[in-house]
Amino acid sequence: QVQLVESGGDLVQPGGSLRLSCAFSGNFFNRYTMAWYRQAPGNHSELVASITTDYSTNYADSVKGRFTISRDNIKKTGYLQMNSLKPEDTAVYFCNTKRGVGQDYWGQGTQVTVSS
Repeated sequence: QVQLVESGGDLVQPGGSLRLSCAFSGNFFNRYTMAWYRQAPGNHSELVASITTDYSTNYADSVKGRFTISRDNIKKTGYLQMNSLKPEDTAVYFCNTKRGVGQDYWGQGTQVTVSS
C-alpha cells in the first residue's frame, strides 16, 4: 500500500522560499507520475506542477519561473522548490502520485502561508 507524507510547509514572508517534500512509502516509486496540487480556502484544487517517470515537467502558468518540481527515485521522494513566494500562493499543498487505474494516491497536505 502506497503512503505519501508531505512536509516543509510553513509561514514565510512574500519573496521568500520554501521547499516541500513528499516521501513515498511503497514499491516502484520510479513508475509513478508525481504532482503537486494546492487548495486555498473557498477555491477549487489547482494543479501546480507535475513530473513524469522520464522527468518531463509541467507547471501552472501562475508558478512558471518561480517553482521547480523534482524527484529523487533513490530516496523515493518528490520535491517542490518554491521561490519568490506571493500571498496568493497561500494554500494547502498536496502531493499526488499516479501509475494507472486504481493507483492514485494523495498525501495529507501541508500548509503554506505567505504573509508579512
